[in-house]
Amino acid sequence: MASKRIALITTGGTVASHQTAGGAVPVLHSGELVDLARAASDQVGGGTRPEITTIDLMTRDSSALRTGDQFIIATAVVGALADPEVAGVVVTHGTDTMEETAYLVDLYAHDRRPVVFTGAQLPSDRPDADGPANIVAAIACALDPASIGAGVQVVVGGDPQPIRGLFKVNTEALRAYDVVRGDLGRPLIDLPVPAGRTARVDTIALYPGVSPGTIAAAVAQHAAGIVLAATGSGNTHPDITAQVSLAVQQGVVVVVSTRVPYGEVAARYGGGGGAVDLVAAGAIMSAWLRAPQARMALIALRTAGATRDEIVDFFSRSGPPSAT
Repeated sequence: MASKRIALITTGGTVASHQTAGGAVPVLHSGELVDLARAASDQVGGGTRPEITTIDLMTRDSSALRTGDQFIIATAVVGALADPEVAGVVVTHGTDTMEETAYLVDLYAHDRRPVVFTGAQLPSDRPDADGPANIVAAIACALDPASIGAGVQVVVGGDPQPIRGLFKVNTEALRAYDVVRGDLGRPLIDLPVPAGRTARVDTIALYPGVSPGTIAAAVAQHAAGIVLAATGSGNTHPDITAQVSLAVQQGVVVVVSTRVPYGEVAARYGGGGGAVDLVAAGAIMSAWLRAPQARMALIALRTAGATRDEIVDFFSRSGPPSAT
């Protein structure tokens, strides 16, 4: 009898997909994915098989998920960990939005047992499918004592990666992700995963010629928060700054991230539309979390009723350790 039990939660994605005339579509369920993973493990001489409890949660492309679906996944992870016999949880998920859902789960990861997300870049019916090996590696990661207390990790095409600061860097390569840096802080949401309706937060991409009305539209549609994917280290046009000021005055929390993959987002530039001006208008800087993860954080924080000061503190603690 296996001495370790893994809960495998399946949600769809390329790892569960077959090619069809209409493109790749997720069709496989948890039992089929376990069979593929065991076959892959046998091919490389895998050791003792752990006991696996399967949970067929959903079968969807991750690009088609709604915010409510992501909270359902977070709830399922917490539910799986309610079983004291479970040593760790593995979640199969599409790679398009894995960095968001896995980060959301990590926000509520008070349990120190490992949670590992995995997926694939190639459909499961291809002879070179990468999904089975990724599931095997994810299970091994979930059973590794070094993963205890490490927070949610992602295993896709290589060694485990921390979820904080993770982003997808390649649409085809088997190693799909990188991190802005590997030592970011892990502030948590000190409440259970919410059930029911959650706060709406919009992400707005900034670029030369962007209409300031996009911010006004988000406010008019009752967004609780807005995340700006700004240029450079958090900069934009002065007209946007004016709209940010109006949004903040109406109680909307505005967080500034960047469309640039690496480096710190910091208030260095002025000129009316620089990050210095956005901060003066009431915006909060997300120094290290890029827009997709900053949005998930803001959804969780606004849903929890966090104050502006608490949101500022959260993003401050999401950075690397302070230099001593």
